[in-house]
Amino acid sequence: MTEYITLSFLLFTIGAVGVIVRRNAIVVFMCIELMLNATNLAFVSFARQHGNLDGQTAAFFVMVVAAAEVVIGLAIIVSIYRTRRSASVDDANLLKA
Repeated sequence: MTEYITLSFLLFTIGAVGVIVRRNAIVVFMCIELMLNATNLAFVSFARQHGNLDGQTAAFFVMVVAAAEVVIGLAIIVSIYRTRRSASVDDANLLKA
């Protein structure tokens, strides 16, 4: 089980570094999804280790939230791209109604 936790930690770290370092909104969005999937892996591996379904239930709810995040996040990215012709996160503060 420690291999799964180590993999989860590694994936989460890669996602966090990607969010901090990258400037493209789509790449940042994918890194956030990677972090959510790493959390799901940790939930499921802890649930399997302890023999209950609580972690799998939590992973299911995280997947539901991630699906909503995909819809809203991509809509924001498309809005930024239509306004500025760039998907840079630096242009996000320049959006005006």
